[in-house]
Amino acid sequence: MEPNSGQQTALKTKQDYGDDPLSVRETDTYQGEYIEGFVDKWDSLIDWDSRADGEGRFFVDILRGRGKHSVLDVATGTGFHSCRLMEEGFDVTSVDGSAEMLMKAFENAGRRGQVLKTCQADWRWLNKDIKGKFDAIICLGNSFTHIHDELDRRKALAEFYAALKHDGILILDQRNYDLLLNEEAAAKPKHKYYYCGKDIVAEPEYIDEGLARFRYSFPDGSTYNLNMFPLRRRYVQTLLKEAGFEKVRTYGDFQSDFDENDPDFFIHVAEKRDEG
Repeated sequence: MEPNSGQQTALKTKQDYGDDPLSVRETDTYQGEYIEGFVDKWDSLIDWDSRADGEGRFFVDILRGRGKHSVLDVATGTGFHSCRLMEEGFDVTSVDGSAEMLMKAFENAGRRGQVLKTCQADWRWLNKDIKGKFDAIICLGNSFTHIHDELDRRKALAEFYAALKHDGILILDQRNYDLLLNEEAAAKPKHKYYYCGKDIVAEPEYIDEGLARFRYSFPDGSTYNLNMFPLRRRYVQTLLKEAGFEKVRTYGDFQSDFDENDPDFFIHVAEKRDEG
């Protein structure tokens, strides 16, 4: 989603949620959250090597098994999935709403001898900036949770749907907010596969049906926050089907069979046309 450049510059060194952080529940909140200092630490939070080990070939196998080649990564972040898929021979276009994230992704790719095709774009008007149709879209890293308004969620999914070829697929993940909501934030994420950085803590600071505020604490004593919308699994599945996707299959921490109270993350694979 496209940041407001003036606000982004003003908040370069400090997040600012005002006097009442729990009241900040707007889709554009992320514009002031991904400041330079937080982005600089993001790779230490996710730990590329640990995440690669945890995911294995899950996304590669899903895409390749369905004969997909062109991939639109709409939540590129610092470039982890874009780089991995490029290494596997996929044609990747990398999109993010944060200019800071895109710059970091481009740098990361360069260190791996890759050149990303990048575009800063707002999901709600994605097709204004992205041309052509894609075999697949990936929206990973719990990114869809940054949308706080239901109309905005529906608009974004409609844009994803329109950017896919007739037999395209969308792969979208989300944190298991059901578990956190049902246990009133008593359940701390295990981070077996996501956010595996050593001596870094990512945990809920506050949660209700309309807000999940997470705190990220780093070894140097710095802390950052993200205000997100706690998406329930069945709600997301319903949104995907109402957006036009004919078949939605959900995995829990990369497993097809799972106890709904166990996974940290759900991964939805939504097919534009049911292949049977």
